Amino acid sequence: MKDKELLNIYFIEGRKHYAFNLMVRSYSKRLYWHIRRLVHVHEDADDVLQNTFIKVWKGLPQFRAEAKLYSWMHRIATNEALNHLKKQKKISQDWDETLLQQLEDDPYFDGDEAYKKFIQAVDALPEKQKLVFNLKYFDRLPYADIVDLHGGTEGSLKASYHHACKKIKDFLLTD
Repeated sequence: MKDKELLNIYFIEGRKHYAFNLMVRSYSKRLYWHIRRLVHVHEDADDVLQNTFIKVWKGLPQFRAEAKLYSWMHRIATNEALNHLKKQKKISQDWDETLLQQLEDDPYFDGDEAYKKFIQAVDALPEKQKLVFNLKYFDRLPYADIVDLHGGTEGSLKASYHHACKKIKDFLLTD
């Protein structure tokens, strides 16, 4: 269903629970994989996704459709994932090592050493570059869509992506 139809069911028809269930079914897979690329661990991604939908449910009455519904939900998911990572880093002194170990132990991870190093390189990026890189590289979104999701200009996003690629390349060439 399109955003307008979902919001119509939610606001006009007054079928809030039904509309919300449709939103969850429509967007949970895309949001899950966006979150998963940021936090890496399946269980953490599930927890962050659940927190995202709790915030969406609580925020829907105030949603005024100034942005696309998915863009709004995507921003919430991104913020929840980044907050989760910040909390994890505060808990663990060796968070990078812990994250790498969790990735290796994850039954869904079937990458080889090269892919593991690639993921490490992506994780080493500053937040904005990591976000832009993930959206461009993994989700293959055009810059215009990334602007809709997170703001900025196409030029600044292109620059962030370019710098991210260079840092990843440099990281991979070390050792």
